[in-house]
Amino acid sequence: MKKAKRNAILILLAFVLVVAGVVYGVLYGIGDERIGLAKDIPLGLDLQGGVSVTYEIQETDATDEEINATIDKLQRRVDTYSPDAEVYRQGNRRITVEIPVDTSKYDPNEILDTLGRPGKLEFIDGTNYELFKAGSEYETALTGADVKNAEGGRIQDQTTGADEFIVSLQFTDEGGQKFADVTGANVGKPVYIIYDGAVVSAPTVREQITGGSAQIDGMADFEEASNLASTIKIGALPLTLKELSSQVVGAKLGSDALRTSLIAGAVGLCLIFLLMIIIFRFPGFIAAIALSVYTMLELFFLNAFHITLTLPGLAGIILSIGMAVDANVIIFTRIKEEIGAGKTVKSAVNSGFHKAMSAIIDGNVTTIIAGIVLLIMGTGTVKGFARTLILGIVLSMFTALFITKILMNSFVALGVTKKGLYGAAKEPKVTQFTKGFRVAGILSCLVILAGIAFLFVNKGIAGRGNALNFSLEFSGGTSTAVTFNEEYSLQRAESDVLPVFEEAGIDSSKVQIQTVDGTNQVVFKSVMLDEDTRASLADKLKETFSITDDKIDSQNISSTISHETQRDAILAVAIASLLMLVYIAFRFSDARFGVSAVLALLHDVMFVFFAYSVMYLSVGGTFIACMLTIVGYSINSSIIIFDRIRENLKIMDVEKDGYDKIVDTSISQTFTRNIYTNLTTFITILALYIMGVSSLKEFTFTLMVGVIAGTYSSICITAPLWLWFRKKLGNKVEAANN
Repeated sequence: MKKAKRNAILILLAFVLVVAGVVYGVLYGIGDERIGLAKDIPLGLDLQGGVSVTYEIQETDATDEEINATIDKLQRRVDTYSPDAEVYRQGNRRITVEIPVDTSKYDPNEILDTLGRPGKLEFIDGTNYELFKAGSEYETALTGADVKNAEGGRIQDQTTGADEFIVSLQFTDEGGQKFADVTGANVGKPVYIIYDGAVVSAPTVREQITGGSAQIDGMADFEEASNLASTIKIGALPLTLKELSSQVVGAKLGSDALRTSLIAGAVGLCLIFLLMIIIFRFPGFIAAIALSVYTMLELFFLNAFHITLTLPGLAGIILSIGMAVDANVIIFTRIKEEIGAGKTVKSAVNSGFHKAMSAIIDGNVTTIIAGIVLLIMGTGTVKGFARTLILGIVLSMFTALFITKILMNSFVALGVTKKGLYGAAKEPKVTQFTKGFRVAGILSCLVILAGIAFLFVNKGIAGRGNALNFSLEFSGGTSTAVTFNEEYSLQRAESDVLPVFEEAGIDSSKVQIQTVDGTNQVVFKSVMLDEDTRASLADKLKETFSITDDKIDSQNISSTISHETQRDAILAVAIASLLMLVYIAFRFSDARFGVSAVLALLHDVMFVFFAYSVMYLSVGGTFIACMLTIVGYSINSSIIIFDRIRENLKIMDVEKDGYDKIVDTSISQTFTRNIYTNLTTFITILALYIMGVSSLKEFTFTLMVGVIAGTYSSICITAPLWLWFRKKLGNKVEAANN
């Protein structure tokens, strides 16, 4: 006994030291690279503000080498704006550029304009320049492909000491030889640098330049030198790019989103701690410690793995906190059952963890499947949501199955074995849930049919015209979100703001207006606007309404992107559902479990779809994240019930009790677990809904609808559906299994 207590104390001391190390890493960072430092977690555009643009490669025969070279040169360009800027390949012919940057310091439309001009760059001599002006054929001495890099800079004149502004050029090996040839043949004459048919510089050659590098001087200031260098670098792209979508996010919008979401997360976490302690007593206190460690680990690894944190990513963290509670609820419910059955606390703790293991693993693996599908098929911020969700699930499994376990066992070894501290669950009264399956099925069908019917209703409602309220991600066009200095009604926005759109050359009759409740923000959706029109609109809005750049958030998405997004959304849900069906069928050795679970989760998806249809909520990228979250989350409850059915099939007499009683008993035994888990998850989402920014309102609202639907279906639909399949297909499936 003394040895057990000594080991428990050592384990607790080791735990405290490790946790202290993690907390230190989160607050101050570890090592020279400050690994784990929370304040250095890279923030996405929607939290920091910045610019994002997706290009399509126009050359159909572009090689991987050319694409990689284009990405490399774009990366060199965007690095001048932000060290966290990213350029990456999307699919076979897409390149996405993301630049988190303070839009109050940089003009976002100017950044987009500069990035969006990857045209043709040429170096030609005077003779060929005359042919160029005359519109005749001419020879190019060098092209953009011959330029390796260009940088603006300043040097000091050795005679006068005055600053001189220059552009330093570096050429490829082949480009260096070409440049030596053209400068050698044109000493005392200009060499013209032409970008997209316009002369951007015409420096005079003083002497032949060899060695693969050169300088262009005579710039008026650093800005002129930097702009010329940027033009040369952009023009040096080996491939031609066409903008498919772009987005500008104001810095203030991002900082507000981060602050309010963190506060919401802290409030939600505190409420969960309180609820867990009230329900589970001492184990609830242990869960609060484990969940605190989980939160610290989440922050630490976000930095360590350099995962860019986005607004949906924050929602993923807060949601995964709620899901992390699930494993603890399963374990502690099992422990209470074992104590209620007469076991000692020590035996109940060991048995509780053992019996909860399979349900926890199966439930989390199925959710990870949904997250992986979202990570592969999602784009932009949806990927950020998937990354944080997957990380959160992995860490929640670790904290529940390892940290919670060692803490519980250690305190039990130290003598914390009074049963009153743990509570005891009596064998629940068996309710005949299966008898209500017909009524529940009819109710569910009515809700689903109502959601479908409203698709036709929406088309007839004035101001809608579409079956669903497709956002730009699904419909294409330009969205301009403006945060005014005061609240604007829909009517006032039409009378006061639409004339400004007309002044910018935009047909106001094709502009849709959406106000955001509880804020001064108004969203204007229009046809696709080019950079010049978008910049002109921004200038007129700032001048007319006395607002700053960070109050304007604009986004461009082409119809090509929107059609693909719709297709990917359907594929993502279908693929995730299929993979879950296969996994559950394999784990439970019965395809009826898998089919029942997938039908039940599709039922939950249709309940959420009902909300989108009836309330005409915006259907966009977060719609995909919401649907797949519901798919991954609601299946947890199904697995818990199926795990209990699988267990009861072994210990109950099928011939005597019948399958109906086995199912009713299993639902009754897991009823409180379903209520507790879904309640804690609901609380975290509700906190984010109440305290979060407007852009998360619809997302969190539909998640709450999904949680409610999942609670209802897990009790009234999932297991009764399996029972129906068991009765209708029993003999056929048994024969197939044998």
